[in-house]
Amino acid sequence: MIVGVGIDVVDVARFVAKLDATPRLAERLFVPAERALPPNSLAGRFAAKEALAKALGAPGGLHWVDAVVVKDAAGKPSWELAGSVADRVEQLGIRSLHLSISHDAGIASAVVVAES
Repeated sequence: MIVGVGIDVVDVARFVAKLDATPRLAERLFVPAERALPPNSLAGRFAAKEALAKALGAPGGLHWVDAVVVKDAAGKPSWELAGSVADRVEQLGIRSLHLSISHDAGIASAVVVAES
């Protein structure tokens, strides 16, 4: 059963400008391995984290670094969850999270479907 669906769209240039203007923002949003990625990938991961929060009902208290986008050997994205995000997933009885990320024309987008 679908528990939640989230979608988000990020303008890559605007997102990079925000990161440049607020140096500590990247530390709040991304773990060190993520921060080493190129701008398109960072924007895609931010869109993914926003979409995940929406799929989880957008509760307060989620920590962005508790949700890390990882890719399998074939390049399929998925999640490594910890702390506040893992707790919310467990609270909602979610057993599966589906993630799709895309980049085109200066836009990054992501969709998350949460299933029990």
